[in-house]
Amino acid sequence: MQQDDEDYENMYEGLLQLFLNPIHLNKTNPEELKSIYILNPYQIQSFFEYRKAFGELISIYELQAIPGFDLQTIYKIIPFVTLEDRSESSNRPLWERITKERDAHFIFRQNRVLETRRGFTPPDTLSNGRLTSRYLGDPNNLYARFRIQHSKDFSLGFTIDKDPGEEFVWDPSTKRYGFNFLSYHFTLYNQKKWKTFTIGDFQAQFGQGLVYGAGFSVGKGAETITTVRRSSIGLRPYTGAMEFGFFRGVGATYKHKNIETTLIASLAPRDGNVQAILDTLEQDDLVITSLQLSGLHRTTTEIAYKDQVREQNLGGNIQYTHQNKKLQLGINTLFTKYSQNFQRNPQIYNQFEFSGQENYIQSLYFSYNFQNYYLFGESARSKSGGFGSVLGLMSSLGKNIDFSMLWRKFDRNFHTFYGNAFSENTRPINERGIYLGLNFRPNIRYNWSIYYDQFKFPWIKFRTYAPSQGHEWLTRFTYRPSKATLLFFQFREESKARNVSETRPYQSTYQLSQGKKWNYVINLDYKVNENWSIKSRVMGSRFDFDNKITKGFAISQDLNADYHKWRISTRFVLFQTDNYDNRQYIYERNVLWAFSIPALQGQGMRYYTLAQYRVSQKLTIWARFSRTIYSDRERIGSGLQTIEGNRQTEAIFQLRYQFNR
Repeated sequence: MQQDDEDYENMYEGLLQLFLNPIHLNKTNPEELKSIYILNPYQIQSFFEYRKAFGELISIYELQAIPGFDLQTIYKIIPFVTLEDRSESSNRPLWERITKERDAHFIFRQNRVLETRRGFTPPDTLSNGRLTSRYLGDPNNLYARFRIQHSKDFSLGFTIDKDPGEEFVWDPSTKRYGFNFLSYHFTLYNQKKWKTFTIGDFQAQFGQGLVYGAGFSVGKGAETITTVRRSSIGLRPYTGAMEFGFFRGVGATYKHKNIETTLIASLAPRDGNVQAILDTLEQDDLVITSLQLSGLHRTTTEIAYKDQVREQNLGGNIQYTHQNKKLQLGINTLFTKYSQNFQRNPQIYNQFEFSGQENYIQSLYFSYNFQNYYLFGESARSKSGGFGSVLGLMSSLGKNIDFSMLWRKFDRNFHTFYGNAFSENTRPINERGIYLGLNFRPNIRYNWSIYYDQFKFPWIKFRTYAPSQGHEWLTRFTYRPSKATLLFFQFREESKARNVSETRPYQSTYQLSQGKKWNYVINLDYKVNENWSIKSRVMGSRFDFDNKITKGFAISQDLNADYHKWRISTRFVLFQTDNYDNRQYIYERNVLWAFSIPALQGQGMRYYTLAQYRVSQKLTIWARFSRTIYSDRERIGSGLQTIEGNRQTEAIFQLRYQFNR
């Protein structure tokens, strides 16, 4: 399931970190295995019982002998685990280890929309003689990343990015230095009692994400059990291209016996709208009215927002882990200070949002494992006095059935800037809810999963000007008759309220109507042979709001080929939706370490071709061509993003060079 408000880039970056730092199966603990969101409580319990009875694993193929580990599960976890002893630091000097490390690469990517958007056309002259706004740069998106790392030893690298429409210019007065964004890090692991030391850009995750929640988390979906819980993965380098959501400074974790202590110090620039207002003495006072999270600096207005705010963070964590690894207790604290007071433009729905210059938040969390039962929770309090709490349970009720439950409560004045707890909202604020999940596997061919989530919003929200409530449930039935074939059916219902004033003129702003949306998916994956595979999918939706029913659907067909040095993926999609509420999301394959989840709306078709070619052991190149053609319009987009015509085409080229291969 995809939703438009998900932070996909951060999610993808978290998954990438798991891939680049595989878990050593002979040195891992339950907390680490839970962090990959693949193994259920019974499988984790069986793994440690097997290792206790038979000793360390000699081969990855031993996983087949562990009760509960079927081939499908093993295939899923193999990219994220290892038996190679990569965690031991060599006696060689650090510089020598860095220069001779095999896991080093450089990636360069260029992509652009081939049609001309309005922002790249000559400006018009207004009646007052002024010129209309236009983008200052070219339409190319340029991205580069260099990284060299050795798992559990060190990691260093940088990421640079220029978005479409941004100028490639050296202008210190506007804080632009060629590429508009630069991220960098240097991290050391396991230096005696220092578990982690990082400088530059980094993130943190401890507890259930009420204070620190930067790890890989996928929320609600067809995986109904493992995704309700967050794992305490600690500090990790930040290597993404998003221009917010990370610390810039120094972080360190010190381990003494069963206690780990982490300290964080950060001073990071943030894009924001800073305005001057008159105070009571009729003097100008600068205040922040909003933070700009897009990371775009294409026009003079957007450039004026760049790095106008300085954000200071001082934080820490103390975590105790019992020697049997079954009990974990922790304390989080984070103090945040902005360079100016935060004063939002007053609206009826945001009066309990954060204001002022400083915020501090503290929390207590725990995790306890008793046989096949995992209990976990966290409770936090922000400076405003607002509380946020999460309490959950994951359990294997038997070898073939798993159960999960999660209760959460976030006050309307609970303020957390780096939290990412389980919630229906995009942020943990103004919400109460309880989630129930079930997964049943009668045998290796069949799987049935279902969840039900009931939630309430005690205070008003944007586009919902009264307290409201709703629910959501999803069920998926999966049938795998052979290794080559996978078939699943999925149905989802969501009920949420919102204002009706947008659809009925002259109605009260506070009048709500409950909107109900139904989604269905039918999917077939079939591997023809070692070289060819296909995927067919039919998906649709029905939305009922204010006694008006609208619909939408999409039909897609994939054909994939894998021949020696070549990998080619293709897709063709037909779609039709009545309105924005029925937009269809379909995940697409893209170049390495990029993602694409377009929202298909209106009527038309879309297709893409992705090709990968391995030139040599060191050099790999990718090329991708995608096009959407609409049959219900002659103009795409709005504002400066407008394209005159009914088609939008994107081309991507990427190369990766791997050093020391």
